[in-house]
Amino acid sequence: MQHSINIDSIDFGKSDGFVPVVIQDYSTLRVLMVGFMDREALQKTIEKGKVYISGQTVKAFRSAGDKQGDLMKVVDILVDCSNNSLLVKADPPGPVGKSGADTCFSEKNSYGDIRFLSYLQDFIDERKKEMPDGSYTTSLFKKGTAKISQKVGEEAVETIIGAMKGDDNNFIYESGDLLYHLIVLLTHKGYRIEDVVSELRKRHK
Repeated sequence: MQHSINIDSIDFGKSDGFVPVVIQDYSTLRVLMVGFMDREALQKTIEKGKVYISGQTVKAFRSAGDKQGDLMKVVDILVDCSNNSLLVKADPPGPVGKSGADTCFSEKNSYGDIRFLSYLQDFIDERKKEMPDGSYTTSLFKKGTAKISQKVGEEAVETIIGAMKGDDNNFIYESGDLLYHLIVLLTHKGYRIEDVVSELRKRHK
């Protein structure tokens, strides 16, 4: 977990020993469910790194189907400014709705198209860190700045050709290649796609 939680700072007194908890998928940012925790449930959640909720008893929250071991992993816990409610960012192993839906609100828990860029960036970051054999991304990192930059240039040219020919399918396909290789180059140089977004936001202001 990224944040350490001081349980003694949590105000359990306003709701008969419980605090409301919003559980959110840390990656997609979808709200998975809302529940309650008492001191015991929060203590277990912190100690075990799994989401525990309070009901008639304190229990680990499992994915739909209650398969053994399918516990939601805790990524982070945030306390609101009044110290009487929590935001738990978690990694769900599967659907969490009782009906089998992805969330308790019957929403599909998936990346929006733009959010997928952050996922792709994280994936490429992992490739740079682990450098697995047989990975195309690994081979690019091994070739260095000049070769990666050359690929970005090649894909830019292919994108332009697709646009000029009026071949929309090819234009979108090559644009995907261009964006992927640009993210690889950014990662190689120690940056992320979010740094480019930040620059664009500055210009927009």
